[in-house]
Amino acid sequence: MPRVLLIEDDPAVREGVGLGLRRRGHEVSAADTGEAGLDLMAAFRPELVLLDLMLPGINGVQVCRRIRETSQIPIIMLTARGDDFDIVVGLEAGADDYIVKPARTEVIEARIKAVLRRLGDTAAARPAGTEFHAELAIDRAGLTVAKNGERVPLAPSELKLLLHLSASPEQVFSRQQLLEYVWEHSYHADARLVDACVRRLRHKIEDPDAAPRYIQTVRGFGYRFGPL
Repeated sequence: MPRVLLIEDDPAVREGVGLGLRRRGHEVSAADTGEAGLDLMAAFRPELVLLDLMLPGINGVQVCRRIRETSQIPIIMLTARGDDFDIVVGLEAGADDYIVKPARTEVIEARIKAVLRRLGDTAAARPAGTEFHAELAIDRAGLTVAKNGERVPLAPSELKLLLHLSASPEQVFSRQQLLEYVWEHSYHADARLVDACVRRLRHKIEDPDAAPRYIQTVRGFGYRFGPL
């Protein structure tokens, strides 16, 4: 079972989620502030972070950005119902998914497994070898991406989205199709996960001074890779 770092301000949620995950075999380390959570990153070496958005001091969005400066570890946000604006901001900061509180432990564990499964499924389903798309090099076996020879760090959702789109150049995928494939979600309300991930991915691989070259929007339909 993966090691989970839980950064949560509410003591009841922190205790309940931590206890539930431990009972299912997870090793859990918990912190009640963003500062304490960041301090635990190096010592605990988590494989996934559950991150409350509403934290005292350094808030969840700031913590997410700080983690993303040095790590592409999967991050799942914990958010109160109705915090739509905060959800979008958190996704833009680099979170891979979100869960609305309160949530049952089995729901949280299912999301954890889905996030961690993404790279494994991607590696197993794709052929080996490096593909070159203009200045972008995609190594499907090594699960790495480089632009002009320089490694591009991608979060799990960003990498799986890119691999899926680039496997079928010029094919248009709807947001719902991408949502079901990358995030394993089946309801339309989470389409913002796709849009936020596309924006983050474009920021990393596209030329900021030009129209998107790799991840293109097909208005009214969805997204496609290329043509270059």
